Amino acid sequence: MKLLKFAGLMVAASGLASVAHAADKSPIAMQDIAELSGGGATVGTHWRDGIDLAIRDINKAGGVLGHPLTVVHADTASSAGTARALMLKAIDAKPYVILGPGYSGSVAVTGPMAAKAKIPEIMGGEAEGLTLKGNDYLFRTSFGQQSTMPKVAKFIQDHWKAKSVAVAYVNNDFGKDGKNEVEKDLKALGINVVADLPSEAGQVDFASDVSKIKAAKPDVLFIYDNEEESANMMKELGREGVKIPIMGETTIAGQKVIDLAGKDAEGIYCHVGLTTDADIPAIQKFRKEFVDAYHYVPDHNGMKGWLAVQLVKAVTEKMGKVDQADFAKTLHGMTISAKTDPGILMTVTYSKTGDLSRESFLVHVENGKQKIVQILPPLKN
Repeated sequence: MKLLKFAGLMVAASGLASVAHAADKSPIAMQDIAELSGGGATVGTHWRDGIDLAIRDINKAGGVLGHPLTVVHADTASSAGTARALMLKAIDAKPYVILGPGYSGSVAVTGPMAAKAKIPEIMGGEAEGLTLKGNDYLFRTSFGQQSTMPKVAKFIQDHWKAKSVAVAYVNNDFGKDGKNEVEKDLKALGINVVADLPSEAGQVDFASDVSKIKAAKPDVLFIYDNEEESANMMKELGREGVKIPIMGETTIAGQKVIDLAGKDAEGIYCHVGLTTDADIPAIQKFRKEFVDAYHYVPDHNGMKGWLAVQLVKAVTEKMGKVDQADFAKTLHGMTISAKTDPGILMTVTYSKTGDLSRESFLVHVENGKQKIVQILPPLKN
């Protein structure tokens, strides 16, 4: 775990020797604002490690247009207020781009600040509303809820022929936006939401929630919570002997959640935008490099951190210059091919709102692992 642990200049140093031939070109400086402690520590540490790994690889290969990449990491402690203060410092540093945060509530605060400073922000938040407010400088590394929840609802209808669903979600901007979107999509299909179950970040006791699920008798339970809370919910269902089909979106099928929930995670289905279990050569190469560097398997947040840096590389090289003013303009409407830019892992297209379209996956948890049961085509923006 000591490898690539250091932030800022230590990250840059790994690539300086390999770019000495680049006529001493100045570094491309980035600032990262991430949840490195607190409730989002898993999200933020995977994200940070993905960033550092991408920087190491790109700098070893000569940098971006001969420029080495650097990054300074800052810890929000999973607090939107702290994220705001850190964004002020990041803007003062005049970076080329800002990476993060991962929590949607924090992005809701930092996004307008970066836009006012006209600095591109590549973030990990998935709440629907983040890219729907006319921010020309905000870009996703994963799908927004408006793209994923219709697929979740359709699978619930097609696979289980469900007539009723209970929705459990984390009571923050991310969870509430996702809950609102999936409920809208379920109702459009004639499926009733019979239980609305908000939980607080860090919640451990889910006995009351499970009692409400038993009373509502839904055909399917949809869980849209953080990693630990998702696992605690499933363990409580197991303790009380509640057998109910479970559907999730990305988080619930992460390996950490599966490991924490143990046998109680068996059989769940989940739509995921990114997974290192995908049998795609570029993804498997990334996974091996990550495990070799950090000695743990990355989840989707690690992939998102890697992709954020690869996005910086692809856009800058397309422009043929380091031009912050044109960065956002270039990325809007841009398609990045995995054939020409293998670091991007899967071909992706960006819309005018900063949303993205690429392949995604439907997974089933079997024997403590994700099993991909279907590759879904790129979504239309």
